[in-house]
Amino acid sequence: MIIIRTFFLLFIAVAVSWNMAFAEEYFSESPPGAKVYIISPKDGEVVSKTFTVRFGLVNMGVAPAGVKVPNTGHHHLLVDLENLPDMEKPLAFSENVRHFGGGQTETEITLAPGKHTLRLLLGNYLHIPHKPPVLSEKITVTVKDQ
Repeated sequence: MIIIRTFFLLFIAVAVSWNMAFAEEYFSESPPGAKVYIISPKDGEVVSKTFTVRFGLVNMGVAPAGVKVPNTGHHHLLVDLENLPDMEKPLAFSENVRHFGGGQTETEITLAPGKHTLRLLLGNYLHIPHKPPVLSEKITVTVKDQ
């Protein structure tokens, strides 16, 4: 019985250590005071069909996807996304989750006329949101009918 108990405790210790190593390898901590925000357009602004979105970042740096540097990440623009993505997994590529893995700090986008929401989410070198997530406030823009 003692041997079984010893093996069981050893198994638990190894499993916990492996999970901690996995978490350290794939997840990135965000530093205190880290903040991402949309410089422009402003919340409530009326914009043309094609417009520029400029990204702002405080207390962190920007690095391309695939480059593991502490306290850095790259931007993801969430467009008309009702629910936030899973913060434990790499962000999926879609029209609603736009990736800027090259380290871009602005983009030109084209949207249909009407109201749209925009939000930024910083991802680490593997497109996984930081812990805690570095997520901007959601803004709403109105694309004018041209």
